[in-house]
Amino acid sequence: MHTYHVNELQQERSQKAKLYLEFLRVPSLSAGLYELAAGSDDLQQPHNEDELYYVVNGQANIRVAGEDQAVSAGSIIYVPANVEHRFHTITADLSLLVFFAPAETGNE
Repeated sequence: MHTYHVNELQQERSQKAKLYLEFLRVPSLSAGLYELAAGSDDLQQPHNEDELYYVVNGQANIRVAGEDQAVSAGSIIYVPANVEHRFHTITADLSLLVFFAPAETGNE
């Protein structure tokens, strides 16, 4: 069994000075912490895997396949594989748990 604490993941991600920190990888699933500062741009590209986001904190909008939706702490967003998506109008620092199924192939 593996357990993780969001605060510890946030600290590790910050120390590595990257927006995304993968913390779990098995063949059928990978998971990471993705953080974007208020006012920043989300430059990600579509992924080859289905993706599930859980908003830990923050506030923004997400555009998925041309459709916009406001998201905030507690929001859960499903994005099918190969679908264009990105967060925008980030008004409060955004912290997201991201789950890929199967495990991400690294095409960000």
